[in-house]
Amino acid sequence: MLDLAKLARQMPNMGQQMQKEALASVERLKLAQSLLIDTEKNLDTLIKTQEEWLDRLIFTPATPLEPITTCIDIESAPVSHSVFSADGSQIAPSHHEIAYCYLINIGRIMLHYGQNFHPLLDTLPEIYYKNEDLYASRKWGIRTEEWMSYKRTVAEAEVLAEMACTWVNPPGAHFNIPNLAMTDGSLIYWFLDTLPIEAREQVLNPILQSWEQLRATNIPIVGYVSASRSMDAINFLRFLTCPYDTPNCVVNCSDVIDKTPCQKVEPLRDATLWGSILKPRQRSAIFRSNSRILDIYWEKQRTHFCYLHVGTEVARVEFPEWVAENSTLLNQALSLTLTQVDKGFGYPVALAEAHNLAVVKGIDRSRFFALLEEQMIKAGLRNVGTSYKEARKRGSIA
Repeated sequence: MLDLAKLARQMPNMGQQMQKEALASVERLKLAQSLLIDTEKNLDTLIKTQEEWLDRLIFTPATPLEPITTCIDIESAPVSHSVFSADGSQIAPSHHEIAYCYLINIGRIMLHYGQNFHPLLDTLPEIYYKNEDLYASRKWGIRTEEWMSYKRTVAEAEVLAEMACTWVNPPGAHFNIPNLAMTDGSLIYWFLDTLPIEAREQVLNPILQSWEQLRATNIPIVGYVSASRSMDAINFLRFLTCPYDTPNCVVNCSDVIDKTPCQKVEPLRDATLWGSILKPRQRSAIFRSNSRILDIYWEKQRTHFCYLHVGTEVARVEFPEWVAENSTLLNQALSLTLTQVDKGFGYPVALAEAHNLAVVKGIDRSRFFALLEEQMIKAGLRNVGTSYKEARKRGSIA
């Protein structure tokens, strides 16, 4: 229980600090806008500098593949099109429950516009209880709870690709209708960097295989990142503010504890900067991400991105290289993304509905364990029930 009276005494100081930060943010934004113009004038030289010194940088700048101040209007989507999305949720394993197992629930959405087809809105739940599901990851030092979340990520990609490709490919009549596969969040899986090689392959390879299926069927996929806090596009501006003859961070700044000399606008975010120059329904330049984990992605699957002004915010939209290289697919993806945001009143409706389908509510959890308890009793198991700790937490007398 919160003591609101005690909290209220802390609020004035917080408000003053936020006002101070807001004023500083305005100054950082002005500086970043000026740097952006100067970067545009020296873009080719700075890209060559990046290519030469990339392996000796202590930050990760994205590479602009177009003039960095690019602002391009996105056309409206055609009336007839289809959008696919999948999202997942889970019930984590617990030793305090009646059985040590976990459940992954994938919500899938298929929406058709201007085609007189019924939408698909359903879920695919699966329970994991075998030893290979619960304990196999421990040989890599990965907890079952972590491995469950990785399996959920794989399941989301596989369900999305299977649904989209099954719809588009066999019925040839649907092939010429613009399509889009959408996923919530980034296509860059940074968590893979900490995994052993064998575990990493078990997670990444099925995802990339799913993207290959979409590529073969000509269905673009995008990762929609709302309220993005990324800075890798702004990081490219740091080449211009570097005070040294060469941007050799390893030599020049290896002993710097706080900010390096080139961090003139941090903590300004990409979305804030591009929000100041993009108009609604415009996209920024295309950037190639240079995140280290992308080195293990398959050819043509490395992540590219742009910033898209959807009206309510500037979202980061990510897509594989094969989408970035195909202007038709790229424009199709961005126009359908904007249409989804319009229909969702500020957020893509397919992503919102997939999430709402997938989420496991408290009542769903209770019903799941009640059903499990019933089956265990039927199987002849005795002393079925939660631990005393779990039972006590559910029924406080305070």
